[in-house]
Amino acid sequence: MSLHSDSDGVQRPLLARMLPDLGVAAVISIAAAVCITLVVGQPETLYEQLVYSGFIGVGAFVIVDLARLRIWPGPSRRPGQWAAFLLLMLVTAAVAHFGGTRMGGLLFGHRPPALVDYPTIGRLSMVVLTFLCICLMVLLVEHRERVARIRREHQEARLRAEVVERQAVQAQLRLLQAQIEPHMLFNTLANLQGLIALDPDRAGLMLDQLIQYLRATLGATRSESTTLEQEFAAMDAYLGLMQVRMGERLAYRLELPPALRAARLPPLLLQPLVENAIVHGLEPKIDGGDILMSAHASEGLLEITVRDSGLGLNQTGQGGARCSGGGGGVGVTTTRERLQVLYGERAAVVLAQAEPEGTIVRLTLPLETP
Repeated sequence: MSLHSDSDGVQRPLLARMLPDLGVAAVISIAAAVCITLVVGQPETLYEQLVYSGFIGVGAFVIVDLARLRIWPGPSRRPGQWAAFLLLMLVTAAVAHFGGTRMGGLLFGHRPPALVDYPTIGRLSMVVLTFLCICLMVLLVEHRERVARIRREHQEARLRAEVVERQAVQAQLRLLQAQIEPHMLFNTLANLQGLIALDPDRAGLMLDQLIQYLRATLGATRSESTTLEQEFAAMDAYLGLMQVRMGERLAYRLELPPALRAARLPPLLLQPLVENAIVHGLEPKIDGGDILMSAHASEGLLEITVRDSGLGLNQTGQGGARCSGGGGGVGVTTTRERLQVLYGERAAVVLAQAEPEGTIVRLTLPLETP
């Protein structure tokens, strides 16, 4: 079976490649038959004109299309090849008209013209009309192929752009995520260094909590996503570590519905919110306070809430580091940037004043379940 390589490099049987082209030839042949019938003013001959035009037009285009596909493909046709191709179409128009009229004459019982009868104005004008119809067929087919090729190239370019964009997004996410981990670890190690000399037992407990925290988070940092259950476990370890440092000044509670444990989200998304609540809300407060972290789903969205009983908004002593609405400290800003990169307008982080005291942070993102 003969195969033909399309402009996109796909190998297809030549017959399968020509069938759509023959549809164009049939439509042009029908249009030519209708025009001839209208010109001669004999509507009763429409059927005969359709048969004659079909034999002539489709037969001619089969020859021309074979040459176009096998010898002179359009995208790589040079000027010299164009001249040869036009000459072929002209010769094919004369041969197809002669052969088509003979086949139609045999079908209807008409006497077909002999070759010596052809040099007349009427028959030569029909050969010219056949040539023009063949040119129109070729132009329409190659225009259709050109449009399909341009669309394919645009689609390939769009796919390449999407790949580059995804790579850029992943690089940005890794950069934003990398800003979270060293900040927390350096603070913990600095506190651990001070406790070793003052309170070795408490330093040992802090070291145990740090190991538990690292065990819960190191695997997640190497993944593009984690489960809400793993994220809550990491925050449990982190808050346990902070509780060793702050003692009775910190109490916390985590509420995770069983139905949401398998929900997917980016790793270490909640730590900046919890750290923000401790650093700006509870640590500046003399008697400390408590933190409640909870999650619930509604209308395809996952909402995670971090509530603290600290100083509240605009009362942190941090130069206005926490402010309502779209504000927040560095950790909240980092979380907001990560969500913007991943979800765009479908996700948000909002800070608000809690009642009777403290701050509440609501993180909303699309609910993704296995």
